[in-house]
Amino acid sequence: MKKALVVMACVAVLAGCVRPTDRGQQYRDGRFERILTPVSQVVSESPRDFSLFQEQLAEVEAKSPSLVVKHQAVYQRLQAWLDAGGNVDTLAEFGLSVNQMGGGDDFGNVMFTGYFSPVIEMRHQPDALFRYPVYAKPPCDEDCPDRQAIYDGALEGLGLALGYSASRIDNFIMEVQGSGFVHFGDNDQLEYFAYGGKNGHPYVSIGKVLIENGEVAREDMSLRAIQDWVAAHDEEEVRTLLEHNPSYVFFTPKAADPVSGTAGIPLKAGASVAADRRYLPMGSVLLAEVPQLDDQGKWTGEHVLKLLMALDTGGAVKENHLDLYHGMGNKAGEQAGHYKHFGRVWKLEPLAPQMVNQP
Repeated sequence: MKKALVVMACVAVLAGCVRPTDRGQQYRDGRFERILTPVSQVVSESPRDFSLFQEQLAEVEAKSPSLVVKHQAVYQRLQAWLDAGGNVDTLAEFGLSVNQMGGGDDFGNVMFTGYFSPVIEMRHQPDALFRYPVYAKPPCDEDCPDRQAIYDGALEGLGLALGYSASRIDNFIMEVQGSGFVHFGDNDQLEYFAYGGKNGHPYVSIGKVLIENGEVAREDMSLRAIQDWVAAHDEEEVRTLLEHNPSYVFFTPKAADPVSGTAGIPLKAGASVAADRRYLPMGSVLLAEVPQLDDQGKWTGEHVLKLLMALDTGGAVKENHLDLYHGMGNKAGEQAGHYKHFGRVWKLEPLAPQMVNQP
């Protein structure tokens, strides 16, 4: 019996050593002890696609002279590198060093999630269908009402309602994204609702609640899965689910200009990410093996090496986590909702002048 227990313990240990690869995880570079670690070069066999990056860089150059000055050395050397073909083996020759992100598992696997800009149909005045308000931020700091209190009417009659939608979950999704486009059908007006602050209560993931309650399997969790659950349940059940998250986001209406991130730069889908600015300051450039998903949100087994720029932030985007911007509308939302996969990421930095080996 004792021998059997020893064998079972060994099996358990071996099982614990199995590293998952179902969401694009790779284990090619050993273990990392820091979030950013200098490495001699990027070794990647993934196909390259840098086509979107030039458009994103052009937006930075047009809109933010301060970011251009701050990252001038990287931007100029990167442009020369791209003009010469963008071979990852030659980064150092163009005066660029690389720091690899350690990943949440310390093996270089950086989580990619996705976000998008919703488009919600709204009305300026409530009616029988369009009855769920979106609010501007009230004059409160530490005493803001939580979600349940707001749903109970705590902000009614204060002149804070910006419009009314026909779907409580649509409003909630726009809160999670941090901004969105709104079409007012009563006057055919398109507006952009920018992030206008939070109520200060902690954020709780309703996806995690559904998983813990056995409503949705962990491997099936996505924005589509949440929307399907909502469609199958009545209004009170949906409200109860949403109230698990006491955090509430307020908005500021603006003209329907291009979607901009925290850095104030219009975002290009597939070329910009929200990141933790403690490690990736706004304007930072990243080389990233971005996991590729099929229409069902499953990893295809491939990564594509892309150039990305950190131009946004998010309350849940910390350390080894990047949130990839997918664009505007329902299709972008479905694509973004599937993303919870992994890829390797390298931050580009200028080499010290004495270390540059000119090509």
